[in-house]
Amino acid sequence: MNNLITEISNCTVCAADLQLGARPIFAIHPHSKIVVIGQAPGSIVHQTGIPWDDKSGENLRKWMGIDNDIFYDTSKIAIMPMGFCYPGKGKIGDLPPRKECAPLWHNTILNLLKEVELTLLIGKYAQDYYLKKQAQRTLTSTVKNFKTYLPQYFVLPHPSPRNNIWMAKNRWFEAEVLPCLKEKVREILK
Repeated sequence: MNNLITEISNCTVCAADLQLGARPIFAIHPHSKIVVIGQAPGSIVHQTGIPWDDKSGENLRKWMGIDNDIFYDTSKIAIMPMGFCYPGKGKIGDLPPRKECAPLWHNTILNLLKEVELTLLIGKYAQDYYLKKQAQRTLTSTVKNFKTYLPQYFVLPHPSPRNNIWMAKNRWFEAEVLPCLKEKVREILK
């Protein structure tokens, strides 16, 4: 596992296409119980080197019903984004995650994580990659039908504050989905 962590940490496959250069950000441990697969680190996370160390991460931990100590305990939670490095700024927010990372690293990592009980697929990039044709036409439909993907996957929208409008339009998410997420996380980590 240590060799793989070193190899990923030193990856520069797409460095030439990254506005701030390569800085792979992830957290894995052979005993991780839950895997969090999001989009890619944002600019704040690129600066700190700590996954989900921003408002989106605060929201995600709140959604999961856990604190920083549990979230950053890699023997409990593994963090493996679709793109391991900050992709840069686009016209309307961050660019999409680089397409090289998931095919290059995900299977190798997942094959070493033998105790995973749940994978959180956060956002459309992760859901499309892992669910393929099982994903619904829209992220909203996929999330609304979250029970379809259990027990292996728990599908979520991105917890970015930019999604506050989506949250306001989809009150069922907070009422129906988040209690189930908290319960699943609590059961697995007890």
